[in-house]
Amino acid sequence: MQNIDEGSGEDDLIKLLLKRQWELNSLLEVTQAINKNTAAPVLLQMLEVILKNYLQVGKLRFLLEKQGGYICVSKYGGEFEGVPALHKACALLKKVKSPTALSGYTDAVLNNYNYFIPIYHKNRPLAYALIGDFSLSGEMMSNDLNFMQTLINVIVVALENKKLFRERLQAERFQREMELAVEVQNMLIPVKIHKDKAVEASAKYLPHQDIGGDYFDFFRLNDDEFLWCIADVSGKGISAALLMANFQASLRAWATVESDLSMVMQRLNTIVIRNTKGERFITLFLAKYNEKSRKLRYINGGHNPPILFDGKTACLLKSGTTMIGVFDELPFLNQGEVTVEPGSMVFNYTDGLMDYEMEQDIRWNEGKLMNYVIDNGHLSPDKFNQNLMDHLGRIIKGKRIDDITLLTLRIF
Repeated sequence: MQNIDEGSGEDDLIKLLLKRQWELNSLLEVTQAINKNTAAPVLLQMLEVILKNYLQVGKLRFLLEKQGGYICVSKYGGEFEGVPALHKACALLKKVKSPTALSGYTDAVLNNYNYFIPIYHKNRPLAYALIGDFSLSGEMMSNDLNFMQTLINVIVVALENKKLFRERLQAERFQREMELAVEVQNMLIPVKIHKDKAVEASAKYLPHQDIGGDYFDFFRLNDDEFLWCIADVSGKGISAALLMANFQASLRAWATVESDLSMVMQRLNTIVIRNTKGERFITLFLAKYNEKSRKLRYINGGHNPPILFDGKTACLLKSGTTMIGVFDELPFLNQGEVTVEPGSMVFNYTDGLMDYEMEQDIRWNEGKLMNYVIDNGHLSPDKFNQNLMDHLGRIIKGKRIDDITLLTLRIF
């Protein structure tokens, strides 16, 4: 009798050692697959093969945390209950942190399974598995459950690392895109103050983030005429910067060959529509000044109206059309014309100047801006721009929520 017991014990020990060897081999295969950057579906398929074919698990539901919710990444056996039902049932086990038998639970979903296996990381639930149609007992059962938890944990860590790697790649790609966009924008935006016998121009550009959607330009057409533009391109990033680059090239090309601003605006609208398929738009103010006639011709394309101050009175330059890039044909187009007195100032800006997070007792609007221009219109363009931003910093003390561009001209 004693020899029979000893033989039985030796057999159990051999079985246990063989099982441990098999478990180690299985973990080694999965780990090697992970090191080879094997795709997630293949890792999950390996898990299913091990559970189904080697451990004789008849039913599996494997749920993984994603953005505050859960998704089912692997399942087999029986009719699928749906993620909401599974998650609701497993919420009853939110305090359980080790493999647990479900025989004592009365929930209808949990009754269809034998065991619950949770995966945590620093008290944060990452995943859980429900194991069904699985019947072993004693020490072998405990060992199998621990092995399942280890195996699932290894795969969860691998899936988490893959997700983090994708997020890092996306962040790096976004960072590079922003760097390219900044480079493009820096090439587009004039940074020098311009001054000659007829005009002095100064600009101030304050992007809200690394890359903004504002644009301005100033250039001479000939000895007697110069043109300027201030615009706001919808969107951010490299796509907005590239659209801006295309817009600048188109503006400079057409403005030098087409004397009629209305035709230039029509051409620009067509180009933006063709390039963006109506998914982006541009508000802009486009103006051309003739020194001999002292005539300022302009078109306001849905932009904040610039302020013309002649030393005594101020007016808004509103005439124009809608923003471009919205309609295949501009629904209306009016060209404004004014005679500019010597020494007059033209103040151009983008809507970020009016968009601040302000305290309740503070008011900042176009009326106050108009008064500021009247009170400070004698300053040089560069000094005017700087004083205006200093003034806003003192009276508003709020956060900028958009890009700000100021373009101020003194016409002699």
